[in-house]
Amino acid sequence: MSSSKSRPPGLDDTSKAIIEQLQDDGRRSYAEIGKAVGLSEAAVRQRVQKLTDAGVMQIVAVTDPLQLGFYRQAMIGLKVAGDTRLVADALARMPAVDYVVLTAGTFDILAEVVCEDDDDLIALLNSEIRKLEGVLATETFVYLKLHKQLYNWGTR
Repeated sequence: MSSSKSRPPGLDDTSKAIIEQLQDDGRRSYAEIGKAVGLSEAAVRQRVQKLTDAGVMQIVAVTDPLQLGFYRQAMIGLKVAGDTRLVADALARMPAVDYVVLTAGTFDILAEVVCEDDDDLIALLNSEIRKLEGVLATETFVYLKLHKQLYNWGTR
């Protein structure tokens, strides 16, 4: 993600509208988006390519972990000594970790993990996360039920 020093790229209203169309339905065709925003299919394709190349957005399939055999999700709070960025980089390289954020407050880092089951989570915690240099303590928040998850917050 971008640092607090970088400024978001200037997006015109048309680019914002394209992003919002794709947030609503990532499979929407360029022709359909073009009709909604007043551009040709080719112009939409070019804008989407520029937006993805610039890192403004990604187009990905969002899956339900339970349907894929991942029955345990958790958020892990980590207290760290030393450079939190080094620990965050190590966490980000772990396949089971899908989200890493540096924070201020009780925890230095929050990491979301997706595991097959509780044994998989225990192994991840003991064999990988807690062994990282600089990790002082962890607290695991096991997800019982995902109540809401959206990716369509729009643009500003």
